Order: sequence, then C-alpha cells, then structure tokens
Amino acid sequence: MNMLTSQPPDHLQSLFTQLRKDLHKDIIGQPHLIDCLLVALLADGHLLVEGAPGLAKTTAVKALAARLQADFHRVQFTPDLLPADLTGTDIFRPQSGSFEFERGPLFHNMVLADEINRAPAKVQSALLEAMAERQITIGCNTWQLPELFMVMATQNPVEQEGTFPLPEAQLDRFVMHVRIGYPNAASELAILRLARDQVRQKMHAKPAATPLLGQSDVFKAREAALAVHMAAGLEEYLTQLVLASRDAAPYDPQLKRWIAWGGSPRATIALDRCARAYAWLDGRDYVLPDDVHAVAHEVLRHRVLLSYEAEAEGWDSDQVIDRLLNLVPLP
Repeated sequence: MNMLTSQPPDHLQSLFTQLRKDLHKDIIGQPHLIDCLLVALLADGHLLVEGAPGLAKTTAVKALAARLQADFHRVQFTPDLLPADLTGTDIFRPQSGSFEFERGPLFHNMVLADEINRAPAKVQSALLEAMAERQITIGCNTWQLPELFMVMATQNPVEQEGTFPLPEAQLDRFVMHVRIGYPNAASELAILRLARDQVRQKMHAKPAATPLLGQSDVFKAREAALAVHMAAGLEEYLTQLVLASRDAAPYDPQLKRWIAWGGSPRATIALDRCARAYAWLDGRDYVLPDDVHAVAHEVLRHRVLLSYEAEAEGWDSDQVIDRLLNLVPLP
C-alpha cells in the first residue's frame, strides 16, 4: 500500500490528516502500518499484523488509542491463557453473598492481542465471538461490547515453537492482514534519536498526548467513507476478483491448481469497505481501481489459501494475488 498523499478538504478529513502526521512522529519507518491502521479503523474492522519483534507494532496501536477518546488494553497471549482472562468472570462478593461479573480486557475500545497465535483454541474461540458479534457470553448472560471496538493482533514470524495456528474462521474476521519489515537506514537513525528524546521527556514528566478525535468523529468518518462513490463497473471488478480467487480456471488453469480455497463473501465486503476508506483518506469522494489494488493484498492475503503444490513450487499468497490482479480485466 502506498502512502496517501492528497490533502483532504473537509474538517473530518483534516483531522485524519493531522492524525496521520502525528502517528508518523511516533512511528518511524512504518508508513504502511499507519495507513492500514487508519483504513481498518474507518472500515470498522480488526487488524492482524505480522512482523519481527521490535518493529513498533505495540507502539503503533498505543499511539493511535492515545489520540482517540478510547480506552486501550494490551493482552500478552500465552499457552496458559484462559478465556476468562479476556472476557472476565463472575466474582463472588462475600459482603452481598452474590456473584458479580468482573469485566475483562475485551471491554476496552482498542485491544492489542500480542502474539495471538500463542494462545490455545478455547481462548481463540472467546476472542472470535467478541470480534464477530461484538458481544461476550458468559453462561446465560450476554454483554455488548463498546460501539468503538477494534482488535489489533500481532504474530511473530520468527518463532513457531509453542504456537497455535489461527483457524481460518478467525482469520476471516480480520479485515486486513499486514506484513511489515525492517526500517531503512535513515529511519533507523531517526528511531534512535526519537528513543533518546523520549527518555529525556520521561525524566521531565512530559504530559501525555491530548486526544485529537472523539469517538463521534470516528463514527462520522466511517459514514463519510461508506458514502464514497464506487462505480457499478468497479463493484463488478472487485466481485470478479474475489470470484477468481475461488475458481481461477477461466483465467489460468495453472493458477486454479495453486489455490486450495478462495475468499469468502466477507472478502468482497472487506475489499469494498477498505477501498472506500482508502479513497476517503486520500481526499476523494470516488473510488479508483488503484484504491482496490492498494488494499487487495492486505484484504486477500489471509483468505487465499494455497495448495500443497503451490507451496512446494515456492509460491506464496502475495504472488498469487499479484497474478489475479494481472489476469482479471479492469473495468
């Protein structure tokens, strides 16, 4: 995804432009991650981020939450984590002789699920309900989560020992799957200087950043992004793109052999929402084919599952998506 460059015209877009600028001050060398965070926020979806340790994944979501009127909570996923550690549980109160529900971390607006693939299936199941239904069920009782609710999960591609691969049903609940790499030399130097300045600021007890956007601003921005115009031909194009991921034989019989499973209808919806959000962030009230291409890899990467033949021949999902984008004709 390329960095957005246009200057948005109205007040809400100006706020998001300022938000991007502020995030770039705290998160150096990861413009791709910042853009994906904002697109996911506008698309009302959850984000899965994959990258090596120390690449500012945690810092990014904390910086975003600090600039919104939103509660933030980080959960370190481990093999001994229990569902109640996320959802909360009933606590017995001796004073009243009754049980009272104690809310867990999922009742915050922004939740960072750090190293999500280290938790077992029961924990993943509890998180899946929260992500999919925006609610938590304990026994016979169901509690609604906040209207502004976003999960950003991280995966460490370096260590696979002691991990539990995420089920496809849960992967499909993430609107985008982002892969990030190491910063370049100039960014590395800027990170060094920023870290040194932050140590000095802590010594002088500098106050925390003032929230830039209220939750109502986020909801209005989502409505504006959803209202961005998409031509009928472009709607047909993104639909055909997802259909081609399920059956690529009309375009390339070889490609069909490489794809075991394609994107679900949720992929079509996510592609539509993210393309509109990307266009809105770029200051436009209409979607271009480039907007669809800009988010296609992040939306389809975790939804296009490759066959054993493809993996044996050295293909990955990004290469297959590139092939799809080249084969499916533009409107």
